[in-house]
Amino acid sequence: MAPIKYTIREAITDELKTLQEFEQGVIQYERPFAPNLREDPIVYYDIQNLIERDDAQVLVVVVDNKLVGSGYALIKKSAPYKNHEYFAYLGFMYIVPEQRGNGLNGALITELVQWAKDHDIHEIQLDVYAENKSAIKAYTKLGFKPDLLKMRL
Repeated sequence: MAPIKYTIREAITDELKTLQEFEQGVIQYERPFAPNLREDPIVYYDIQNLIERDDAQVLVVVVDNKLVGSGYALIKKSAPYKNHEYFAYLGFMYIVPEQRGNGLNGALITELVQWAKDHDIHEIQLDVYAENKSAIKAYTKLGFKPDLLKMRL
């Protein structure tokens, strides 16, 4: 099977409606892992703010002139006891179901990591639910390693 043809580019505010639909896709995907989420409607991100910020990069994946994925990197200040003063936090990782398994999420993360490195940020973090084995496998394949496991009762 031939590799899928795609482009990755910066998101624009005109795409906000589609990006908000993607956000709801993220929320629905994560619900089985997060029984403590409120009932819909909920919102995770201020997508427009992320698009407009200088310390963030929101990217979209495009296949056949259609948005099929999204993700962002946001530069955050590290705790004072950490080695790196700043780190890049990755979030809003979403690929439409019919395009999953085509390597698009990995390509998107690679672009976001490069953006962080271009901003002299070398610590990259993201959150993943401990029971989300497929996401953990995908992130591990890209070089991420488990860190602190948050627990709740």
